[in-house]
Amino acid sequence: MTTINAHRLGQLIDKTINHIGPEYAETLHGIRLDADAKYLYAVASDRYTLAAARYQLNHGDQNQDPWAVTIPADYLRPLREWIQTMKGAGLITISTAKDRLVFEGPQTDLSIAITPGIEFPDWRGLLRSMLDNTVEGGLFPCFNSGYLSRFNTGDILRVRLTADEKPAVVFSEDFIGALMPARHAGVYPCKEETFEGAHKTWLWTLAAGAKDASLDGDAYEEDRPKYEVTADIRETGEELLRSVLRSLDDVNRADSDTQKDLWYAHIRISVADWMAFRYLDALHNVDPRVAQAIVSEVAGELDAGEIGEYAWDAAEKAGYDPQKWADDYEAHLKKRAAEQPAT
Repeated sequence: MTTINAHRLGQLIDKTINHIGPEYAETLHGIRLDADAKYLYAVASDRYTLAAARYQLNHGDQNQDPWAVTIPADYLRPLREWIQTMKGAGLITISTAKDRLVFEGPQTDLSIAITPGIEFPDWRGLLRSMLDNTVEGGLFPCFNSGYLSRFNTGDILRVRLTADEKPAVVFSEDFIGALMPARHAGVYPCKEETFEGAHKTWLWTLAAGAKDASLDGDAYEEDRPKYEVTADIRETGEELLRSVLRSLDDVNRADSDTQKDLWYAHIRISVADWMAFRYLDALHNVDPRVAQAIVSEVAGELDAGEIGEYAWDAAEKAGYDPQKWADDYEAHLKKRAAEQPAT
């Protein structure tokens, strides 16, 4: 029995579903759920690519007896739709029962028929042998671009090239995969080519470019507006952390006696930005795509310049009374003004 939250189970499926094998290959036509003493894995392969995503088990689920079951491809879509009906943090318990795989959710359950005894390839051994290959210099392997696109999950990838005729191994956070080299271009075999040969065919075109050209974003900093809302999650996190440190520095510079309002303002900014960063970091760990979607949505709201209206509506939707907040704050300002000595 294994427990996992809905977002993470959805991620495991999404990162591997593009790699499932064809209908005529029953052993590969689905996603393999494989649990050991530490992780739950989702694994898929069509012999040209291999993908394995993992989730570290909760402490209470660790050190259990290993189990592995293949979810038939026909059930993957309804399973994914069922997962989407619940909140991302909702816990799902997975268990096996004879010829069924049972998913128990907070409100509903889903039972999937499986074929016992399906022998899935030794994916651990396959990846281990690939990584044991000696890396040689001057590698210039060729790959099918359609197979490459299967690894487009929105993650940052690192690629290990092993040899021209051996698979490339792909890594990202809690993910490992493999991509077989291409041997045919249509009906023709792939042309043998070296990097030097391919480079030579582009020398005339590239000679017109400057040797010191750069795509470094810092080169364009002078052209950027003084303040620009970013939809990039990493830039958002960086700006939040920079703001925390700047505000704390301003707290130390401000005089808490003569500049009390300014002093408190810097404290509020640093606290708010630190909370925002911690929440964003936690959301990104649970579901990176949802975190990116939220950052993009908030960037659009900030660009629109109507966050006061958004906040007011959000407060009412949550059952609060923003008008009372406004009235109370106005009364506070009037009271503070009346208490200040006349100059």
